[in-house]
Amino acid sequence: MEIVTYIVQGQLTHQDSMGTSESLGRGSVQFMTAGTGIRHSEKNGGADPLRFIQMWLVPKANGLTPNYGSMCGTKISFDNQWAHIVSSTESDAKTPVKINCDANIKVAELKENKSIEFSLSKSRQAYFLAVEGSPVVEGEFGSQKFEQHDAAELYGEEKFKISGPGHVLIVEMDSDGEGGRSDI
Repeated sequence: MEIVTYIVQGQLTHQDSMGTSESLGRGSVQFMTAGTGIRHSEKNGGADPLRFIQMWLVPKANGLTPNYGSMCGTKISFDNQWAHIVSSTESDAKTPVKINCDANIKVAELKENKSIEFSLSKSRQAYFLAVEGSPVVEGEFGSQKFEQHDAAELYGEEKFKISGPGHVLIVEMDSDGEGGRSDI
């Protein structure tokens, strides 16, 4: 399993059986390849409340060597622009975090009346999350306002306009060709 954690608020402290121990704050990313096995713990390492988004992604192969890495949130800029923070180890994209699966993760913090675009090709899909604020997503379907913690699946060849205010996260990946949840 490829596990990617994006810290929204507070300090996330990680320790594992490979000897890694660190604390990360807002805008930071940690990743872990569970692979053939790793023991780890995560806890609130500070006095402030801790909020994070943790994504579990299926790796490109089984039996991978366990791995851990991170990126400090102060090393990227995502004010009114996309920060491409995660990509595949097989991608030429210049990202601070590389994982063993076909996925791209981008974040942005949009001020009021600021907007950015996101394009999907026909063979891709995306998971959109309103981390904070009340962003609006516009596309061929029309316009949809989101509130904190709202999410949506985006499919098909389309260009989306995302307007602030809002802190947003997108996980873009290969399309499964179906769309929608089948587990409910």
